[in-house]
Amino acid sequence: MVRSFAPDPVGRTDVDRILEAALRSPTAGNTGGTAWVALCGPAETALYWEAVTDEAWRASSSRFPGLRRAPVVLLAYASAAAYVARYSEPDKSDPALAADPGHWPVPYWTGDAAFGVMAALLAAVDTGLGACVLGNFRGEAALAAALRVPDEWRLFSAVLVGRGDGGDHRSVSLDRPGPAAAERIHWGGW
Repeated sequence: MVRSFAPDPVGRTDVDRILEAALRSPTAGNTGGTAWVALCGPAETALYWEAVTDEAWRASSSRFPGLRRAPVVLLAYASAAAYVARYSEPDKSDPALAADPGHWPVPYWTGDAAFGVMAALLAAVDTGLGACVLGNFRGEAALAAALRVPDEWRLFSAVLVGRGDGGDHRSVSLDRPGPAAAERIHWGGW
């Protein structure tokens, strides 16, 4: 993950390749219930930063200057309503799933958005660019209003794309010991 970007523009061809990869990721029932908003250049990416940060956070975050320079912000959206509608169609007809998003034991739209984000990250690397993911923590409604996002769509995350400037801070999370593979992989049962 790159968290300190050079302000150099990213060409439209590269952004298109990244988004095409994201759209090729699977969606349950071939629903296609994910969508993307591409913000390119300082004027458009500023819309994102204004909505999801505040002055106090910008002032206190050592990473903000490097993140803010990302020339592209790709916003991954998902629509639970699209999945509910899809699972009411004859080939998927399921009365519980077609009734309400709350009846889904696992929200497929969230997983499908994550698949798209991973595809975008890998495509960015394939084009020789850097990228990082930022979660949806605050400002979703203000961002949706600024971008005219329809009500049924929820922001999953942002993918920042650009060239690293070499000023990345090493994440302290890398020093955290994680569980061994044997604790995470279970053969034949848990």
